[in-house]
Amino acid sequence: MNHATFIHRCLLLAQQGRGKVGINPMVGSVLVRNDEIIAQAHHEGFGLPHAERSLLESIEGSIKPDDVLYVNLEPCCHQGKTPPCTDIIIKKGIKHVVYGMKDPNLEVLGKGIEALRKAGIDVVGPVLPELCQRLNRGFISLQKNGRPYITLKHAQTRSGEISKPDGSPLKITSQEQDEWSHSYLRARHDAILVGAGTVITDDPQLTVRLKNKNLEQSLTLRIVLDPNSSIPKDAQIMGEGTLLINKEKKDCDQPREHPFVGADVIQEKGVMAEEVPVKNGVFDWESLWKVLTTPKDNFNGITSILVEGGAKTWDVFKKAGMIDEEVWLVGK
Repeated sequence: MNHATFIHRCLLLAQQGRGKVGINPMVGSVLVRNDEIIAQAHHEGFGLPHAERSLLESIEGSIKPDDVLYVNLEPCCHQGKTPPCTDIIIKKGIKHVVYGMKDPNLEVLGKGIEALRKAGIDVVGPVLPELCQRLNRGFISLQKNGRPYITLKHAQTRSGEISKPDGSPLKITSQEQDEWSHSYLRARHDAILVGAGTVITDDPQLTVRLKNKNLEQSLTLRIVLDPNSSIPKDAQIMGEGTLLINKEKKDCDQPREHPFVGADVIQEKGVMAEEVPVKNGVFDWESLWKVLTTPKDNFNGITSILVEGGAKTWDVFKKAGMIDEEVWLVGK
């Protein structure tokens, strides 16, 4: 049996949970009988059943001895918002499990596999661990580093310019580069982050516009580091799906007054706003990560961020060593 083929299918299913599972991993699962997929599922949203449980609860009829359950992440064995997946796998009579990678969560790491093997289940893996890790690099970063996985995106001309001499916007990338950026950068991160200066100067939408209809549309959060609440209330970014990170009021140099964003505008337009303390002239990293990875109200946290600018924001992240990956788009 070609295990890699079915783990690939799990990964494709798992991607459908991007932007919906919050701080949880993206997981897909398939049940295979006689080399054919007879059932499949993915983790559809924060607090909802995990992929394995969703799949097995949908099965009508009995599990056969040679059926194989595939999943891109080691099945969980602890009680969280949902019961352990190992319990239902054992209960349903699954005899063969193939997994893509071990779960980096210390509550699970290796323990899910051990629980299944103790129950007499044949467990095979890891299979395609590098691809599985790449998909859930944000979840891995959160477990190991206590923060989201951070990608820095640059766009500059061949001569190194990122704007016109007067600081106004300069169109740098081609249509093809823009399409790639939306499909393979924005759509594959939980959030896009910019500084207030970028919003004031460029008035971007920071949305994900996909030309390839076969790609899953993600629910990408827009984050603006806006310490002094300086973004005009009519900026294009002002609306649902935007999170403003402001200084604590006690740290502000001047009152927050019209025409800048206030509580009334935030409430009216559905924008979220959080105050984060400032240390040594920048937002306190530990406090920022706590805000971005702690579920609250309708916000379920994020595990990956695409930092798009501007130059000051890039510099702050780089000096703090908060970059995991850099992407350079060079225009003409």
